[in-house]
Amino acid sequence: MLNAVPDNSVAEVSYRQIREDIVFGRLPPSHKLRLENLKSSYAISVSTLREVLNRLVSEGLVVAEGQRGFEVAPMSAADLKEIAGLRLLLESHALEQSFERADVEWEAQLVSAHYKLARMEEHMARGDNSKVEDWKRYDWEFHQALISACGSRLLMETHATVFDKYLRYQMVALSYRGEVAEREHRQLLDAALRRDSGTAKDVLQLHIQGGVDHALAKGQL
Repeated sequence: MLNAVPDNSVAEVSYRQIREDIVFGRLPPSHKLRLENLKSSYAISVSTLREVLNRLVSEGLVVAEGQRGFEVAPMSAADLKEIAGLRLLLESHALEQSFERADVEWEAQLVSAHYKLARMEEHMARGDNSKVEDWKRYDWEFHQALISACGSRLLMETHATVFDKYLRYQMVALSYRGEVAEREHRQLLDAALRRDSGTAKDVLQLHIQGGVDHALAKGQL
């Protein structure tokens, strides 16, 4: 999860750094994770690296190659479709629960998250890709805000893990869809403020499927 609970241990800090580098595509799919190189890059011991990489293996972001070491998990169209389907299932259920329990504090959080996302989308619309990571962070925050009142920490954590896997595809294979994505985010906000979970789920389905279709049309998978 991009906003994990703070933990300043060496292993936890290294885990968050390497995980973020994978999610944001700085360590690309199928990249060989050579321990000596990583040891230098992240200033940690080989034993700590093995601990971190095995943790990422359990999350599906790294693949263990037996005696040959580790590599960043590859990408495929089939995997993207599966991740997108799981994200839709979790987020649809969570937002319905969230709308039922939401209050004015939740509304304020959601409006704030949308404002930040909309500002970044303005940059993207102008062709400014210098803030692409901020754009995706705010996208993550907005969708997390939508479901933040669901009442289930486990659901929130599971959704965040799946969303990060989807985010990795967005950084590597998906790209900005322009006004269509902006409009869908506004529609999600409007439906949320009306507590209209039916409309929100319909828009969410279009939003996620649109991202998948966009990626497949580009042929990068």
